[in-house]
Amino acid sequence: MKVTIDRLGHLGDGIAQGPLGAIFVPGMLPGEEVEGDLQGDQLADFRIVTPSVNRVKPPCAHAKTCGGCMMQHASDAFVADWKLGIVKGALAGQGLEAEFRPIITSPPKSRRRATIAARRTKTGALMGFHARASDMVVEVPNCQLLHPDLIATFPGLQALVKLGGSRTAEVSLTVTRSLSGADVMVVGGKPLDGQLQLELARVTETYGFARLTWNGDTVALRTAPMQRFGRALVSPPPGAFLQATVEGEQALLGTVALAIGSAKKIVDLFAGVGTFALPLAERAEVHAVEGEAAMTAALAKAANNTEGLKRVTVETRDLFRRPLEDDEFKGVEAVVIDPPRAGAEAQMAVLARSKVPVIASVSCNPISFARDAKVLIAGGYHLDWVQVVDQFRWSAHVELVAKFSRP
Repeated sequence: MKVTIDRLGHLGDGIAQGPLGAIFVPGMLPGEEVEGDLQGDQLADFRIVTPSVNRVKPPCAHAKTCGGCMMQHASDAFVADWKLGIVKGALAGQGLEAEFRPIITSPPKSRRRATIAARRTKTGALMGFHARASDMVVEVPNCQLLHPDLIATFPGLQALVKLGGSRTAEVSLTVTRSLSGADVMVVGGKPLDGQLQLELARVTETYGFARLTWNGDTVALRTAPMQRFGRALVSPPPGAFLQATVEGEQALLGTVALAIGSAKKIVDLFAGVGTFALPLAERAEVHAVEGEAAMTAALAKAANNTEGLKRVTVETRDLFRRPLEDDEFKGVEAVVIDPPRAGAEAQMAVLARSKVPVIASVSCNPISFARDAKVLIAGGYHLDWVQVVDQFRWSAHVELVAKFSRP
């Protein structure tokens, strides 16, 4: 049957209207005519009859087989408009609208962190990303998404898999670029014994990894894996949250700084290891609150070891169960809040009752952001503007910063 793609789904699939409802066709764009065999709600063995003017040749040789990217077949301009539309649609779902600043997109080959799947084979190691909707691992030696420093770690990662991987189970390797070498975290490897630990330490030294964590245990620490936030240097704990690209991080930080303006007393909620708190402390007093003790310890150590910062206080606190209360915002001139994907419903309810002049809300989920934005607006705040930041290039993932102020 032949269908015309009407729109994209939230994961980038083309959606057409069929005789019995929606039909899903992966890798398509709105306006394209597609012909294929209907199997349930999917079109199989399809071919494009009429391509979209927004269709481009994927820049990566692995695009057809790898499931790591889903939008390489679309022009940058189309993807930018689509992601803006995702956020606008989420706001519209709550009856809200806003002024939007121009989207900021991270460049290719800029991802500083990736989780890679691997299996040991008869001859070595198979390592890469999963194919779309499959557990098949696709090798990606010429990946256009990852920073070249991450690609350079592949031989060392393969050596780890050969030593401690399995031919029957998958190993997950999270590798993060740091100023002092790759920070590698392995899950699913063989249980540690003395001999394996010694061999893993040798691989860490040979390939210049900064740190190797194996099934939750740090087995080798050649040097502390450092990240720079403003003038501060931080050594995050294994697996700590970091923004996906340096460029994206700088875009978010610059937009947050614009939102809070000249505020001199700031509260940073869900502060992580100090992505916002430490740079902002170069000009303002900051109270940073985070639920994970290992991250607050790293933040506090960095603040104490950095000259030229204003006063930084750090608190370990579960903001879902125990949000900051009204009286704890007394004298605070701005709040920065960057919750996980679920949003921060309880904390936003308190903020909506507060007298804080400005809130810079950072979000990686337009749906929970729009829900929380409605709470703030119902409490008397105005949504001044939204800045979309696309640091997960060629994906459906969207991040944003929004400024809320009290009139």
